[in-house]
Amino acid sequence: MNIKLNEQGLLPAIAQDANTGQVLMMGYMNPGSLKRTIEGIQVWFYSRSREDLWHKGEMSGNYLNLKEAWLDCDADTILLKVDPDGPACHTGDVSCFTNKLEVVPEEEEYEKTETGPSVLGELFALIKDRQEEMPEGSYTTSLFSDGVPRIAQKVVEEAGETGIAAAINDTENLPGEIADMLYHTLVLLAASGVQLEEVYEKLRERRK
Repeated sequence: MNIKLNEQGLLPAIAQDANTGQVLMMGYMNPGSLKRTIEGIQVWFYSRSREDLWHKGEMSGNYLNLKEAWLDCDADTILLKVDPDGPACHTGDVSCFTNKLEVVPEEEEYEKTETGPSVLGELFALIKDRQEEMPEGSYTTSLFSDGVPRIAQKVVEEAGETGIAAAINDTENLPGEIADMLYHTLVLLAASGVQLEEVYEKLRERRK
């Protein structure tokens, strides 16, 4: 059975106390942290904030000792049955699940967390909306009005500015230059009738 990773290349992982059945926490694993967990005796996760492997308990001493690992029926989530050395939550609680939800939250009570690929997808969707509606006063609309050759020229210009910023070690402005290049590239994709998923598929091929 092939393990299915999400859009970020990660596998949701639920840690459950093997002795009591209590759900302790949820984290994410990448192939590297899963390998260390299965081959070792303690749980490793992947920290999305640090973008690195995370040995659970390395700072607190509250390790999660692996007893069993189970994939769900779709092989896109893993259940880790563990023997915890202490509280699983960084707050000191036994479990991270301590906030009981009793009413439906209002819209303003939702807080959205944006990750790299999802931001690109949302921006591409917005660009496609601009292409369809062509609202006046929009820079994206003006690009579509100028046509593919002009958009392609902008991509080349932004790529050049990105290369220059990198060459002179202008790390302060480099992220903005890359963002400009990516934005204009997404506009070029839309204007050319190419879907973002086609690019993702080519990127997946590069991993082989």
